[in-house]
Formats: sequence, C-alpha cells, structure tokens
Amino acid sequence: MLQIFYESQDFFLLKELEKSGPKKGVISQSVKDVIQSLVDDDLVFKDKIGTSVYFWSLPSCAGNQLRNIQKKLDSDLQSCKKRYVEVIDQCNALKKGREESDEREEALAELKAIEHKYNELKAEMGQYADNDPATIEAMKEAIEVAHASANRWTDNIFTLRQWCSNNFPQAKEQLDHLYNEVGITDDFDYLELPAVLPSGPAGD
Repeated sequence: MLQIFYESQDFFLLKELEKSGPKKGVISQSVKDVIQSLVDDDLVFKDKIGTSVYFWSLPSCAGNQLRNIQKKLDSDLQSCKKRYVEVIDQCNALKKGREESDEREEALAELKAIEHKYNELKAEMGQYADNDPATIEAMKEAIEVAHASANRWTDNIFTLRQWCSNNFPQAKEQLDHLYNEVGITDDFDYLELPAVLPSGPAGD
C-alpha cells in the first residue's frame, strides 16, 4: 500500500485505494484496515477536505519517521547499556564479603537451622490459635450479637402469635398445629446467656 503512495506521490480517497490495493496484492476488503494501521504508525497521513477524507504519504515522510524510530531505539539501547553496567557493578559489590569459606558455610548452616526452628514454632503456634485472646474475645462478641438477634426474632414470633390469636381466635387449633410443625412448641422461650461465656476448648 505504501508503494501506491510512493510511486504516484498523489492524494487518494479510500475508494480509490480500495481499487488500487488488489494490484499490489491487498484485497479490497482489507485495504481500510491496512491504511488505518499505517495512519496509526504515522507512515500515512490523512486530512478531511470538505466532505472527503484524503490520504497521502511521501517517501521523505517515511524516511523521517524511520529516522525518528531509529533515534528512539538508539536512545533506549544506550539507556539499557548504562543500566547493564550499573547492575554488573551492584552485583560485584554484593559479592564482596560473600566469598566461599568455611566460616560462610557454617553461618549458612546456622541460618538454615534457625529458619527450620522458626517454622516449627510457627506451626506450633497455629495449633493454639483457638486460645488466642483476640480470637476468644471475637468469639464472645459474636455470641453476644447472635444471642441478641435470636431473642429479637423470638420477640417477633411472640408478637406474631399474639396477633394471630387476637385476629383468628376460631383457628386456634390449626395455628397450634402449624406452630408445632415449624418447631414453636410449648417450651419455646427466650435464650439466656451463661453467667460466664466459654473461654476456650475446655469451655466448648
């Protein structure tokens, strides 16, 4: 598609390019996408004149664009080379004092043993997580919230039963049967918290 522009050094409408594309091996249906990609890469330029959109590209424009790309790549390459030298220097600096020796081997072995012991203690602490004061306190708070919620719903049930009794006295037997089916029996009552909340596995 660029050859079409370079050879003619002229301006084109899209429909003209769609006719010329097949001559260069580009099917008409894909000409629009190809041209747009060239526009995105600044290899082809477009401008709207009146109601028409014209496309053009000159060899000098492409040359300038390629030179700009080369300039940027050269700059990036220099930056990478500079960074490479800095990393090599840092690596060499970190190696100082870490040369292989019996003392270093002993220190590494000691460090490995300490890490192993640390992992064992950490695993052992996990076994006692249920006895963690913060965990127990959170459990107590959750129990209190659940207790308040349960009694609030119990109060709602009593209110509803009273309303049903007042409004449907003739259906007492049917209502009692319904209550029993859903678990609202004669011993249904508010919950009471123990004097001392559970304090751990023993309390559970």
